Amino acid sequence: MNIVNLTPHALNLMPAGPTGPVVTIPPSGLVARCAVDRVQVDTVTVDGISVPVNQTRFGAVDGLPDPQPDTIFVVSSLVAQAVPEREDVFITDDAVRDEQGRIIGCRALAQI
Repeated sequence: MNIVNLTPHALNLMPAGPTGPVVTIPPSGLVARCAVDRVQVDTVTVDGISVPVNQTRFGAVDGLPDPQPDTIFVVSSLVAQAVPEREDVFITDDAVRDEQGRIIGCRALAQI
C-alpha cells in the first residue's frame, strides 16, 4: 500500500504498544486544501472596540489527486469532510503527544 501524505507535516505512524518501529511518511510536496470564503455576518463590541463576526464557508478541494490503485491519501480532517465519497482519503487518528502536549505522531488512520 502506498501512502501519500498531502499535509505539510511529516506523518509519524507509531506502534499501538509501548515499543516498536515508527514509520515516518514525509510530506509529498503537495498539500490538499479547501477553498475558504469568509463573510462578515455581524459585529460585536468588546470594551469599546467593534469586532467583526465572520462566517467561514469552505468550498472546493484543491490538491487532491484522482484515485490511484493501491494508494491512500492522508489529508486534514477538513479536506476529508469535503470528500466523504472518497474511500482512498484518510486522516490521522489516536494522536500521540509528548510531555508538553504537542502531537508527535498517531497510532491509527481513520476515515470520515
